[in-house]
This record gives sequence, C-alpha cells and structure tokens, in this order.
Amino acid sequence: MKIVIVDYGSGNLRSVQRSFERAGFSSQITHDPNILSEATHLVVPGVGAFSDCMDNLEKLQLLEPIREFIKADKPYLGMCLGLQILFSEGTEFGSKPGLGILPGQVVRFAKNELKVPHMGWNQITIQKEIPQLKGIPNGTYFYFVHSYYGTPENKECIATTTDYGVQFPSAIAQGRLFACQFHPEKSQEMGRQLLKNFANL
Repeated sequence: MKIVIVDYGSGNLRSVQRSFERAGFSSQITHDPNILSEATHLVVPGVGAFSDCMDNLEKLQLLEPIREFIKADKPYLGMCLGLQILFSEGTEFGSKPGLGILPGQVVRFAKNELKVPHMGWNQITIQKEIPQLKGIPNGTYFYFVHSYYGTPENKECIATTTDYGVQFPSAIAQGRLFACQFHPEKSQEMGRQLLKNFANL
C-alpha cells in the first residue's frame, strides 16, 4: 500500500498525514507526478480558493495524473477542495474549469440568516451504504469549513447530505472515488474511521 497526499501548496497537509498516522497508516506528501503515479491510494485535501487550487495543480503538472488515477478506479479521497475540483466548473471569483470528473457546478451558499462560511460541527445524512462509510452511523457529526459546495447533475453519486439552510451534498461516491466537503482530519474518532475505511479499500 502506498498512500500519497498531493501537495499543491495547501496548508493542512501535515495535519492530514498525522491523522493517517493516528489511524495506523503511513503516507507520503508529494507534488512529484512520478511518485503520484506509483500510489495505490490518492488523497487530495485542501483549503482555499478553487481557482488557486486548479492553477497550482496545472503548474505542477498534476492535473492529468490525478484524472488518470481516478479513471483507473483506484481509491481516491478528496477533502473539501479535493471534492470541489472534481466538478466541471467552480464559480468562485468567476467561472473556472475543474477536473471534469463530475458534471456540475460548485456554488456559494445563498445569503440568508446563516453565517457564511459554514464553519463547525454538523451532521451527515447517509444516502447510500458504501465501504467508505462503514462503522459511521447516520447522523454523525463532522467538522466543516467552507463557503461553496458541489451540485452534481447526477444525483446518484451523492453519498451523504447535510443541512445548512439548504440540503447540500456533503460527500459523493463513484466507484472507489470518495470525496467529502467536511474535514476527516479535524473530525476526531469518526474522521479516523473514515480514513481507515479508505486505506482498507
């Protein structure tokens, strides 16, 4: 097993690596496309802006290796931005193409009485039983920090939803691809359970 965490300049990489260590698994942080191609499990975490993430991945020549990894149906785990970039288009600071794995847009929460960004603990509602959610009860709380969320055209890929003024997809699953809007590395025991499930795929 070779778990690779993609380094495109995001700030929370070491936190993700430590979470894997606490779950009992070693991992490697890299931006080397050759090392990425050797991975058995690929993790794309992230905080920040959609457009910056895509620009940095392009500069590092990581876009195609990530697409090829996903197309090969190898275990992929996206966290926060690692979910959002899977979509066709992001709308933060204007339109920006994503990886195009999932048809759909990444949109901002509408203005209402709730604060944006959505920050803190919130519950997930499980929409389909998948290995990545083994041992994680319906209604489990995970930690969120985001102002945007993905809206897939194909609703069958939605694994969990969360309510924050709107029912939004908080995790998607397609084959061995799994991506979540919440942060497993900040979600204590249930976050570690999700990382274990991913590593055991």
